[in-house]
Amino acid sequence: MTEHFIGLMSGTSLDGADGVLARMDARGQLQVQAHAFVAFDAPFKAELMALNQSGPDELHRSALVGNQIARHYATVVHTLLQQAGLRSPNITAIGAHGQTVRHRPLEFDSDATRQQPAVGYTIQLLNPSLLAELTGIDVVADFRSRDLAAGGQGAPLVPAFHHGVFAQADACVAVLNIGGISNLSVLKPGTLVTGWDCGPGNALMDHWCATHTGQPFDQDGEWAAAGHINAPLLAALLADPFLQRTPPKSTGRDLFNPAWLAQHLQNHADITAIDVQATLTEYTALACANDVKQHANEAASLVVCGGGALNGQLMRRLALHLPLLKVISSETRGLPPLQVEAAAFAWLACKTMRRETASLPSVTGARGARVLGAIYPR
Repeated sequence: MTEHFIGLMSGTSLDGADGVLARMDARGQLQVQAHAFVAFDAPFKAELMALNQSGPDELHRSALVGNQIARHYATVVHTLLQQAGLRSPNITAIGAHGQTVRHRPLEFDSDATRQQPAVGYTIQLLNPSLLAELTGIDVVADFRSRDLAAGGQGAPLVPAFHHGVFAQADACVAVLNIGGISNLSVLKPGTLVTGWDCGPGNALMDHWCATHTGQPFDQDGEWAAAGHINAPLLAALLADPFLQRTPPKSTGRDLFNPAWLAQHLQNHADITAIDVQATLTEYTALACANDVKQHANEAASLVVCGGGALNGQLMRRLALHLPLLKVISSETRGLPPLQVEAAAFAWLACKTMRRETASLPSVTGARGARVLGAIYPR
């Protein structure tokens, strides 16, 4: 039986909402039929950034943002339907991630007086009911909470999907998603899939670029390529305890944010803006490359997806630090970098609607595999 699903993703880069419409066969094999993107305007992006920290009237503001994200998502859905020549009744379900503004997995739950197991929390802003109302399609949302309730990290969610589309029967493959945060999946034949967050992806680079050039991101890494890496600053960034922790682990803007960067820059007042950008790019590359060397040194290739795959300087630095691997874009494996995460949520929605588990205890550390997501009927 063939079904159609839509996947929607707005990540920690805060640039906008990506969506794909995909055809899924009975075995869960996916084929993308359409892709669309809606950018977030500057005021909305600023509000999303602000809601990553506590602030005045944030419950009210978060509810309004959840409604607006639903409307942005609905625009993407209608665009996808038009591109594919389909109507709402042709779509089994929408998988909608929402906008993460807090991610506090169980290591943040330090109340040792409780008798129950520690459980963290995660918040993705979205009004799924409104999205179902606006589209006339069942919506699957809140993918992370079930894994957290089972003692897991709730992230990353994509390694199971990476295994489905990028794994090879005769070779170890590493898949690196570089969005706002970077995460790595290690796909070894005959062994459990592993995956975790490596550290910052584009989040710090984009913030610094926007602050000092007015551009939302460093196009092809050209600004960073013209600067010089500051070794003392790089060493300080690489010393962050998160990078030293063993998986399972996940993170977000709760840790790697402008305040974190400003604190490090206090000891480097003489560094130029362009050299900070070069150093941040090297930091992202090295944090990822070090994890590949430690946990996937037998991999023959590193498949890179997410916006970072379009950053030429970042890809060159990854290749430099991983000379024994082929560092390639996911496009060479049939799925363009900006479609991968949205496609993953189409796949996750399919798993939910079929009541199939989609979490991997080997990735998140949960007590067992769980069916992820909550269903909001049309």
